[in-house]
Amino acid sequence: MQIFDTHTHLNVENFEGKEKEEIDLARELGVTKMNIVGFDKPTIERALELVETYDNLYATIGWHPTEAGTYTEAVEAWLLEKLKHPKVIALGEIGLDYHWMTAPKEVQADVFRRQMKLAKKLDLPFVVHTRDALEDTYDLIKAEGVGPRGGIMHSYSGSLEMAERFVKLGMTISFSGVVTFKKSLDVQEAATHLPLDKILVETDAPYLAPVPKRGRENKPAYTRYVVEKIAELRGLSVEEVAQATYDNAVRVFGLD
Repeated sequence: MQIFDTHTHLNVENFEGKEKEEIDLARELGVTKMNIVGFDKPTIERALELVETYDNLYATIGWHPTEAGTYTEAVEAWLLEKLKHPKVIALGEIGLDYHWMTAPKEVQADVFRRQMKLAKKLDLPFVVHTRDALEDTYDLIKAEGVGPRGGIMHSYSGSLEMAERFVKLGMTISFSGVVTFKKSLDVQEAATHLPLDKILVETDAPYLAPVPKRGRENKPAYTRYVVEKIAELRGLSVEEVAQATYDNAVRVFGLD
C-alpha cells in the first residue's frame, strides 16, 4: 500500500531532530510520500533542506495568510527564487484567514491574488488555506481563475455543496483528520460523495490529529487513519482509497 500525505509540517520545531523517526514510522503505516509545506522564511528553508535529504519528500512553499502583512516585493523575489527548486511541487499554503486576522482582509486578498498569479506563471498548482473565509476564498479563486495545473483546498472543512463549487473551478479537495471527528458531518458528507478522482489525503501534522489519536500531536503516519475513515464512509477498501488518493496526488503535483 502507498499513501501520500499531501500536506504536512515536518519542518516545524515539534519534529526537530526526529524527522527520520517520523518518516520511518510513516512508512510502517503505508505512508510512503510526503509534501512538506513551508509558510514563512524559516519553514521554507527547512522544507527545502528536508527534501534535499530524503528522496520521498517534496516541498510546497508560499506565504501564509497570517504572514500577509509582511509580504513585500523583496519577499516575492525571494520566493520566486526558491520556487525554482526541482523538488518544489506547488505554491502554498496561501489564502485567507479571518480567524486570526493578523492582516486586514484587503491585504490578505491582495497577497493571495499575487501568489495565485505567480503559481500560474510558474505552471504550479496552488494550495489554499481558508479559515472562517470560505465564501471570500471561493470568490477570489473564481475571479483570478485556476491555471491548467489546478489547485488544492487544504484540510477542507466545508460542505459537499461548497466542495463541488470548488471542484468546478478546477480545485481538488484534500481531507485531513477533521474528517474523522464525530461532529464533522459536513466534511464527512463531502468525503463520501465527491468523485474519487477529486480528493486527496493529508495530516497537517503536527496539528489536527485524527481519531483515534485526537488531542495528541499529529504525525505524518496518521494519514493512514484519514484513509481508513474515507474508505469506511465510501464503502471501499483501505487499499482502494490509498491508491486512488496517491494517484491523484501524483497527477496534481505533476510527478508522473
